[in-house]
Amino acid sequence: MKVKLLKHLKDQLKERRINLKFIKETLSNPEQIVPEAKGLKIAQKRYSIDNKQYLIRVIFREKKDLRIGITVYKTSKIRKYWK
Repeated sequence: MKVKLLKHLKDQLKERRINLKFIKETLSNPEQIVPEAKGLKIAQKRYSIDNKQYLIRVIFREKKDLRIGITVYKTSKIRKYWK
């Protein structure tokens, strides 16, 4: 699966201090994909960062074998979002 990251996502990962490798790994090999409105999807994967568990959520659009990352955030509220 190919991955493309939009400028907005790249700006967000800098602002939110999220490592680029986490974004690519989450889009390429998510633990979960959650359907979202307007044809969007959310790729989710859990990570241990600084000895704390976080959920990385990447909102993306899928076209054939390409996942286009739109925005990203990390949260410690794993139970809230985990399906």
